[in-house]
Amino acid sequence: MVSVAEAEKIILDHPFKPKKEKVSLDRAKGRTLAEEITADRDLPPFNRATMDGIAINFRRFENGQAEFQIEGVQAAGQRQPTLSDKTKCFEIMTGAALPLGSDCVIPYENVEIENRTAKIIGTISKDQNVHHQGNDVRQNEIILSPGIKISAAEVALLASIGHVEVQVFKSPVAAIISTGDELVDVDQIPLPHQIRKSNSYMLAAALEELGCSVDLFHLVDDQKKIKQKLEEILETYELIILSGGVSKGKFDFVPQVLESLDVKKLFHQISQRPGKPMWFGHSPKNTVFALPGNPVSTFMCFHRFVKPWFSASLGNKPNSQRAILASDFTFTPALTYFLQVKIQNENGKLMAYPIVGGGSGDFANLKDVDGFLQLPLEQSEFRSGENFPLILFR
Repeated sequence: MVSVAEAEKIILDHPFKPKKEKVSLDRAKGRTLAEEITADRDLPPFNRATMDGIAINFRRFENGQAEFQIEGVQAAGQRQPTLSDKTKCFEIMTGAALPLGSDCVIPYENVEIENRTAKIIGTISKDQNVHHQGNDVRQNEIILSPGIKISAAEVALLASIGHVEVQVFKSPVAAIISTGDELVDVDQIPLPHQIRKSNSYMLAAALEELGCSVDLFHLVDDQKKIKQKLEEILETYELIILSGGVSKGKFDFVPQVLESLDVKKLFHQISQRPGKPMWFGHSPKNTVFALPGNPVSTFMCFHRFVKPWFSASLGNKPNSQRAILASDFTFTPALTYFLQVKIQNENGKLMAYPIVGGGSGDFANLKDVDGFLQLPLEQSEFRSGENFPLILFR
């Protein structure tokens, strides 16, 4: 048995090597960038007005001039003009190129205009309301690096520098495998001793949120059939996630079958609750997570171990969070405990309220839960006000 920290290290030491592909910009959101992006021009590419008003040469105002004859009107999208006489001004609109010879913009609120003469009211400063060329990004400057998950903000930036296509990491097609004779398909009416499959659909939804496509399989509790099907799946899929069949029961054949198919066991069992029986293995061609079959165990193990492994393999930096326990809690076994919690933001503090459920089989309880608080095995008494790592899934 390994600790949670040891399991995490072993898993992260065995990342997959993602391939790359080009996608159009309108399909890039949510994907992970696989190339270095540099600016093709300064941003902004010219000195631009940030307010509607007049553009003047500040030195003239500094020398006592308060009234400026209007030489012309400069709209956004027009070529940059030149202030032919620095005693004059241009009316200018937000986003327009600042006329050469001018260096500040006074908003209409601080100007009185009459007979094509603008009178400045109040004090002004040089460079006010001017967004200077290259202030945000310089030409050829690196603005995005591989490993960034592309959001709407990055899409806007890529569009601004003319990237019609972008290179992203390609997620592997995953095989998700449910096990057990007690499971029936979701469209069937289960007998009193049966239940509908849910873990495989949960794992598929969670992986699809990461941009991964999945295929679903089911294995009955027959060792020969399990071996035959797993052998086929191992030939085709790089990432394989199983649910169930990994504990100590007489029909838990998954670990020994995987090892017989040359998937090297890197650990089996973690000193944690829920999810103690988790198995992890690797071969030159495959990464295999065999998760416990109880729904809460499956769910927690995915978010605590599979998701960070997936993100790290793509170069994403971990986003660690902590939350404050909102009420006392006791857990006596010497295991790392993942406490189901509801999160409330109270005066800027993340407060974690324990949600008592019916154990690792109570997946209905997850509808009221936002995440898991990781409580260390060195303690048994956990006090309100202490903070602990938070695995947030909602």
